[in-house]
Amino acid sequence: MSTIKDILLPHLGEGIETAVVSEISVSLGDVIKPEDTILVLESDKATMEIPAEVSGVVKDVSTEPGAEVKSGDLLIKVELSSDEETQVKADPKTKEGTVLDEKPAKIRHQEIILTPIKEDIKKEGVYASPGVRRLSRELGINLQFINGSGHKGRITKEDLHGYIKFQMSTSGGRIEPIAGEIDFSIWGTVEVQKLTKIKRITGQRLRQAWQSIPHVTQFDEADITSLEVLRKKLKEEHKKNGIKITMLPFLMKATVSALKAFPLFNSSLDHTGENIVIKKYFHIGVAVDTPAGLLVPVIRDVDQKSIVDISKELMDVSDRARNKKLKPDEMKGGTFTISNLGGIGGTFFTPIINSPEVAILGVSRSDYKQIKNGNKFESRLILPLSLSYDHRVIDGVAGAAFMSELSTVLGNLSSFNN
Repeated sequence: MSTIKDILLPHLGEGIETAVVSEISVSLGDVIKPEDTILVLESDKATMEIPAEVSGVVKDVSTEPGAEVKSGDLLIKVELSSDEETQVKADPKTKEGTVLDEKPAKIRHQEIILTPIKEDIKKEGVYASPGVRRLSRELGINLQFINGSGHKGRITKEDLHGYIKFQMSTSGGRIEPIAGEIDFSIWGTVEVQKLTKIKRITGQRLRQAWQSIPHVTQFDEADITSLEVLRKKLKEEHKKNGIKITMLPFLMKATVSALKAFPLFNSSLDHTGENIVIKKYFHIGVAVDTPAGLLVPVIRDVDQKSIVDISKELMDVSDRARNKKLKPDEMKGGTFTISNLGGIGGTFFTPIINSPEVAILGVSRSDYKQIKNGNKFESRLILPLSLSYDHRVIDGVAGAAFMSELSTVLGNLSSFNN
């Protein structure tokens, strides 16, 4: 008489109470061996393959895809082979009719082979677990273009990750959109404008920076009431010389003062990611909006220049940027960048770090606010500031301290004596 064994779910591992059945790899009547996978589970921590552990014929499948299971739940029933039956009967540790492995379920670790996907071949049906489908939707990846390595061609997480790695390795780190072309004109009138080369290059750099740098953004405000009085005075004094004195040169000088107090913000990670290169020079990049796209000319040695000197240089590089006359070297070597939207509006925003720098300052439009001073309120000109920094190099305490220092410098007119 043959022996029927219940295959129960083994212990899933420390901290994993339940899992979801994402794939059943056997069917009624299948002949299985101990190393065969009977089903695949997904938890919030891992993807796990459950092995058969015995030889025989599958007589019943007691679960289904999408079911939530826990340790000890019945998975399948197996009619043992003659050799397996003899071994089980001889093992006193094995209960009659039950196989319950004391070892944790095997967590899948599979080397991904990066092979091209034939994207012109689409499968009529796509077999994948709910978790894989959900992840593909979040990443905007069409599963029809991925070859499945699982049972019966099922697409696994490893297949999805392999596809992503292949796309990145062949596209300079960018995952190209693979969704089919959409004809937006079927819903109304459209106009197609080609991205300029500058916008395409800038977009690639910004995407790479956003994906590779852990950004944190710190927001603060600075009282620039007195500083605005000084700016207007200097503006009037140099008006006859055609020199435009804006708030930006003051921001640049104040930023350098804060960078000297907090040198980590004037640094870069080296190519190994294990060393910080702290720069002893202060070259400030200034984002300039041009008809062709965003450019970031660099003003060198800001610490050694006066407000008037910086103003004249800003007028020059801004004009040449808009007329496509900047030289490549004039956009290299920056240690810190300022993105100034004060002339447009808004309050706070999240600027993207200009790699390989580790921080960037965003400046919005200043406005008058009623600020309490003792028992009365005063109208003060307040400047919104947004600082994004690389969390691998700079922590939150340093970010808050830098902003506090910057606000203090902007409120202290003696900082701009030169």
